[in-house]
Amino acid sequence: MAEKKIPYKIYLNESEIPTAWYNMRADMKNKPAPLLHPGTHQPMTAEELGGVFCEELVRQELNDTDPYIAIPQEIQDFYKMYRPSPLVRAYCLEEKLGTPAKIYYKFEGNNTSGSHKLNSAIAQAYYAKQQGLKGVTTETGAGQWGTALSMACSYFDLDCKVFMVKVSYEQKPFRREVMRTYGASVTPSPSTTTQVGQKILAEHPGTTGSLGCAISEAVEVAVSNPGYRYVLGSVLNQVVLHQSIIGLETKAALDKYNIKPDMIIGCAGGGSNLGGLIAPFMGQKLRGEADYRIIAVEPASCPSFTRGVYAYDFADTGMVCPLAKMYTLGSDFIPAPNHAGGLRYHGMSPVLSQLYADGFMEAVAVPQTSVFEAAEQFARVEGILPAPESSHAIRVAIDEALKCKETGEEKTIVFGLTGTGYFDMVAYEKFHEGQMDDYVPTDEELAVFAAKLPKMEG
Repeated sequence: MAEKKIPYKIYLNESEIPTAWYNMRADMKNKPAPLLHPGTHQPMTAEELGGVFCEELVRQELNDTDPYIAIPQEIQDFYKMYRPSPLVRAYCLEEKLGTPAKIYYKFEGNNTSGSHKLNSAIAQAYYAKQQGLKGVTTETGAGQWGTALSMACSYFDLDCKVFMVKVSYEQKPFRREVMRTYGASVTPSPSTTTQVGQKILAEHPGTTGSLGCAISEAVEVAVSNPGYRYVLGSVLNQVVLHQSIIGLETKAALDKYNIKPDMIIGCAGGGSNLGGLIAPFMGQKLRGEADYRIIAVEPASCPSFTRGVYAYDFADTGMVCPLAKMYTLGSDFIPAPNHAGGLRYHGMSPVLSQLYADGFMEAVAVPQTSVFEAAEQFARVEGILPAPESSHAIRVAIDEALKCKETGEEKTIVFGLTGTGYFDMVAYEKFHEGQMDDYVPTDEELAVFAAKLPKMEG
């Protein structure tokens, strides 16, 4: 009976919202490899990065010594409009599965952007405003990041130019219209409005686009327009840092009831939400204070962790961004137009890549039809329509809970529900109509892209 004392939703008080982000790199013995200049292949300096990114964000990007970085008061005040987000005990799902496992999920969809992306968008817009910039440019896949950034830029009266992956632009017109409602301009990528876009279209006629393509276009516009900088919704150290508020809140909520998870599961595209969710738990692992099983879940159609190469690669298809050492499928890899647009990136966060290479976490790739099966099952019993990206974590959480049913083990599972799927109804329609496939690239196809990775001296 004592078990039922744990409420369905565990909320922190407003005063318990974290006032500092946690920087995992400070506790990593093997630091992520530095970003390299695309031309010289030498480590990028703060001055060089400052031509693309905001000055304070550059400092955060290069900071691998300070474990905690204070959150400015104005950002804290904005967070209070939608944070703390709830940690939910999935009692109904547990009962439906008949599992002895205890399942919790951190729900980040309780804001208009519908996802965790606002946690970093508001920070990046704040620093752009503090620097006196006119506006920012960015890319977006499924649209959550573009939506979040348009909201943040509207709040700070900044111009926002969004390049949206073409397949998502076409599949998700309502997400596009939310961005426009907040004042952003939205361009399908690749487009004819940039040199790199024109080049990609010439080489790949009819392409549905990729995050790598959209990044290239956004960077080109940022560096060619005075008063603008480029901001990124995932992958970079700074973004993982901002998203650590997810994990910090999650751990604080669990600690209130003396709950220690056995495993923490998150979907992985570029790595920001996963990195944010696991941050304080990974910190304990790195310091030798506790151990957890940490699982990254990615789409089988874009398997960076599970089938990629750990090497230096361009962060974008146009090869104008710095090179990052990460698990990658190749910067010109354009995945099949699956419906988890936010996970359609060829590489992975350098921080998470280093942790994965060092054995601190594991990864699994899942096909999209099984993902939507899990999404529908979750929606029917937990009352939330999950985003396709989040549903990758749901898939593996259910799988692990069913394993507990077989073994009788009472493990505690925590996963990240990164957002809602109300703008993803085309995807749900394809699933219900039996029109969704499970395309998986062959080894031969991946080898072609891997062979094109930059040749590094030494």
